[in-house]
Amino acid sequence: MESQLPHPLYLSKRASYLPQHDFTPDGLKIKTLFQLMKLSWDTFLCHFESFRSYQNIAISKLSGGERRIIETYVILKSESPIILLDEPFSNISPLHIEKIKQLIEIEKAGKIIIVTDHYYLDIIDISDTLYLLNNGCTKKIEKLEELEDYKYLNL
Repeated sequence: MESQLPHPLYLSKRASYLPQHDFTPDGLKIKTLFQLMKLSWDTFLCHFESFRSYQNIAISKLSGGERRIIETYVILKSESPIILLDEPFSNISPLHIEKIKQLIEIEKAGKIIIVTDHYYLDIIDISDTLYLLNNGCTKKIEKLEELEDYKYLNL
């Protein structure tokens, strides 16, 4: 017997979603965002020291990659037990991608985290289970060679 959710997941308030596009209001100050999300700025700085002087500026003043880091962080650190991340590594420098991956590793100990991204090596690094989304269908990947079989990669 299949179990069904009594109502759509988004209504349960158990999931947080990082969309591909920016979701934070341009005029919102970073400090306000952290207050609204009940997050510690000092804890964030432990991971992203280069943001030290950014607390009082508006989101719109950030570069695309800096904004992506802030938005990914607040979603990962939300209280939701289910986290959906769509392209979290886009426009982020390699050093910051490594920090985001470390955060995902930490957070997945107590949350379900589903990540979609074309940065496949980074996805392989952090995944417990790997699926390929192809032509609207998902396929569980048991061996990386299958990605070549499905014409996703040339290994």
